[in-house]
This record gives sequence, structure tokens and C-alpha cells, in this order.
Amino acid sequence: MVYNKDLRIKIAEMVHRSHEGHIPSSFSIVDIIEVLYREVLRYRPQEPKWEDRDFFILSKGHGCGAFYAVLHKFGFLTDEDIAKYSTAEGRLGGHPDTTKVPGAEASTGSLGHGFPTALGVALGLRIKRKDNRVFALLGDGECHEGTVWESAHVAANRRLGNLCAIVDWNGSAAQLMPTDDLPSKWRAFGWDAFEVDGHDVVALSKLLKSLSFSADGTPKAIIAHTVKGKGVSFVEGHGKWHHRIPTDEEMTAIVEELS
Repeated sequence: MVYNKDLRIKIAEMVHRSHEGHIPSSFSIVDIIEVLYREVLRYRPQEPKWEDRDFFILSKGHGCGAFYAVLHKFGFLTDEDIAKYSTAEGRLGGHPDTTKVPGAEASTGSLGHGFPTALGVALGLRIKRKDNRVFALLGDGECHEGTVWESAHVAANRRLGNLCAIVDWNGSAAQLMPTDDLPSKWRAFGWDAFEVDGHDVVALSKLLKSLSFSADGTPKAIIAHTVKGKGVSFVEGHGKWHHRIPTDEEMTAIVEELS
């Protein structure tokens, strides 16, 4: 079953109009981000820097089409923002810019950098004795970056129970490293690790809302099994669609399949 078809159409339209974007990478994470903002995160769209908000950091910044579509759905961004995606007049670029995008807690894109930022935020909140929670969304290929595991080690050592990593396990990394057990890796670094279908919004909501967060505890890792390009048959998988811009005919086919 395909959820969030409207968001997927919006993502494809943004990429088609601007000639910039990663449709498959966005399609694989849009359900995760939508559930976070609909069911889990504490936030105020009109007050993005609200002191008691939860923090969401998109470490795999090239999937920002999904992030922007969700921020628009929940009131952070305007119709004009979406229409001007990746244009000189707009404030939404091909990677999130925290100085321009309301709701973007970090400027990401260089893989392996967003997650250490999330670690720092979580540690800072603990030092300040605040109960805000921090969620970071990483790609499975990004988990080959050394900074990810250095951060994972520090988070477990410092017992940052206010931190949750969500890994988009869409198989991209398997093209280079076909044998990889991500759940066991995170557990070996001292994290509580859970597996879930990253496109099942009911299962995602149930798992995320069941997690217990604390200032001093075990950090959590959710390994989300996803499909790159989920929702459109000819976009799913790996290959030419990674950064492909759909033609007018392909865009029509994408909308028809999602409709």
C-alpha cells in the first residue's frame, strides 16, 4: 500500500518544475517524516524556534524534497515557497539551509555531518536539563561515514536517552557493501535498535510513540526498511532515477500512477 500520495506528487512536481532534486531518495523517507510531524514531534509552525520544541535533523539532506513537502503540509512553508523551490528567488535549495528554511535545524547535505550535529544538540539539551527530544534521519549509505559511528559511540557513552536515529535502509549502500547488518551494528555500539517497515505509517506511529525518552538513558535507533522511489513503479529501485528530472510525459505518468 502507498500512503502520502499527495506528498509524493508534490515532490515530483517540485523537481520537475525546478530541474533539481532526488525523487527516489525523497519518496523513500516521506512517510517517516510525515508520521513524525503528524504523530510525534512537538513544534509550533509559526514559532519555529520555540524553546520546548523537539528537534528533527535531516542528515541525508539530498532527500529534502520530502522534508519541504511535509513542512508545507504542517504550516512551516507557504505555497509560494514550494513554487519557488530551487530558484534564485526562493529560499528552498537542493539541501536544507538552517539560515533560510523555518523548521530546518541544521544545514545538511554532506553525508555524515547532520548526525553529529544531532548528537551535539542532544548533549546540549541534557546539559541544560531540558526534556526536548532529538530525531535524526540518516541514509544507509551515509552509515558508512566514520563520523556516524564516532557519534554513535559518544551518544551511547554519554547515555543520551533523548536521541533517536532513524536509518532509511533503502538498499543504496548494498550496491557497494552487499552484506551489512545495520541493526546489529547499532546494538553493538550500545544503542537500542528496532526494525520497522518505513512505509507503513501505522507501524511507524506505533513504534515511535512507544519509545521512552530520558535525559540519562540508552539512545534509540530505528532501522526503517524502505524502497527507493516507493510509490511509482518505474522510479523504484536504483539506477538512472537517482537524480533524473522527469520529462513532461514521465511527470504525467507519475501523477497518473499516484492518483
